[in-house]
Amino acid sequence: MADKLLVVIANVDTTRPAEILPPLLQATVAAAMEYDVEVLFTGQAGQLAMIGEAERLVLKEEDSKSVYDHIKQAKSAGVVFKVCTPALKFWGDDIIPEIDETVGGAYIINESMDDSVVTFTY
Repeated sequence: MADKLLVVIANVDTTRPAEILPPLLQATVAAAMEYDVEVLFTGQAGQLAMIGEAERLVLKEEDSKSVYDHIKQAKSAGVVFKVCTPALKFWGDDIIPEIDETVGGAYIINESMDDSVVTFTY
């Protein structure tokens, strides 16, 4: 049985925050269940790692909880957050403090090919 969950968030449409919530909630639940969990922002979703981006996104206008609040909740549950180096080329390097590490494409391949890791992609 795998002991780690890797959640790769790459293709979510950041103009539709409802697409971002499910992977963050699943990561939070898995961490609460005491699995090792990493969330990796890459591609279009790389901008969520930038200061100010996730803070401005809410699910509905009347919702007081931003996407960034969900990131902080996941972090406090034990989720490790990473951002892919190429995303920094597109979105800049002013990243949120919840990002633990910057990794390259080889990291995603190595982790995804490991039998002890289950990979979800969004």
